[in-house]
Amino acid sequence: MLPLDLLLESHFLRLQFYLYRRVADADARDEILQATLLAAAQSYSRFRRRSTFFTWLCAIAGHEIADYYRKQKIKTLLFSRFPWLERLAAEALGPEQFLLKKELISRVQKTLSRLNEGYQQVLRLRYYQDLSVAQIAAKLHVSYKTIESRLSRARLAFAQAYSADRC
Repeated sequence: MLPLDLLLESHFLRLQFYLYRRVADADARDEILQATLLAAAQSYSRFRRRSTFFTWLCAIAGHEIADYYRKQKIKTLLFSRFPWLERLAAEALGPEQFLLKKELISRVQKTLSRLNEGYQQVLRLRYYQDLSVAQIAAKLHVSYKTIESRLSRARLAFAQAYSADRC
């Protein structure tokens, strides 16, 4: 059997590509890659060779992807329910991270303001007020399908406006 470092080195590029296809954000991808390599190193003694090494590595990566997004969701929920936690975390992160987040918020608000009023309304209700599609439909007195369609078109318009602003 090959030593762990040689196995990891021989599968590193394939693992990167595996993550590239599943995780769009480069920073998140790098974080998940590091977590996967660390988890593989820590659990290598339990690898029983019931599958190929790469399959085992991808299973670990899949769990790390799920863990990453679960943590992101928890952060979002916590910060939306307890805004003072976000301020506390921002202070702990330091001025650079705080400034980057502030710039991102500003860009999102600027992009949102460039959309038509209908798109702004459904996006704000969905993402700022955290209403479900059914709740938005009831609030605006339209059908569920109408809101689904509006949200889909609004997300697309937002993504295009946000990307155009980057250039």
